[in-house]
Amino acid sequence: MAEINVVPYIDVTFVLLMIFMITAPLVQTGVEVELPQAEAESVDLQDQVPVIVSIKKDGSLYVDIGNGDEEAETPVDVDTVKTRVAAVFRNNPKAQLYVRGDHEVEYGSIVSVMVELKKTGAPKVGLMTAPPPDSK
Repeated sequence: MAEINVVPYIDVTFVLLMIFMITAPLVQTGVEVELPQAEAESVDLQDQVPVIVSIKKDGSLYVDIGNGDEEAETPVDVDTVKTRVAAVFRNNPKAQLYVRGDHEVEYGSIVSVMVELKKTGAPKVGLMTAPPPDSK
């Protein structure tokens, strides 16, 4: 009566399992983003004014840190955006950060801005959308 020795198969299975367990976290790269739903509820700002980074269709960046100054209407470069956002998060680590991009802006441009914002120490970067038009 012949029997199949399954021990080598179990060893191979455990080795493959270990390889997948080690490499899976390394493969998952990117920016953690909570993408908004089309019919999502409004965000609770908890009596805080959010920091909003806007990207127009020509690629120009604008930062509104919520203090009502005219700098929110002046185009800035990525380094200035990073400096202002980092200063906000040094003073208020619980501040909320949102990116508002024009619908004609390339996806890669928005992602690159979000990556730079994550480098400033922002725990989360949200995306702003407009509510869908009523179909009534």
